Amino acid sequence: MKPVLLSLPTVAFVVATRAALAFGVGLLVSGRIPAARRRMVGRALVALGAAATVPAVLALREGRRRVATPSSPLV
Repeated sequence: MKPVLLSLPTVAFVVATRAALAFGVGLLVSGRIPAARRRMVGRALVALGAAATVPAVLALREGRRRVATPSSPLV
């Protein structure tokens, strides 16, 4: 496992995007909510989670760079 240095808001952002994606997929495969509403909300959450994946990956890559260069200031 490689060490990653992230600020608290960045960690919260990464966790929230993963949760939105997972919850959206869960809604799409669930059967407890009416189908039309479930599909609409599920697709929106999957799209939000997928769209936010790119900034989350970039933040994680930056966190790895911070660990590699310990002289950089924490932002």
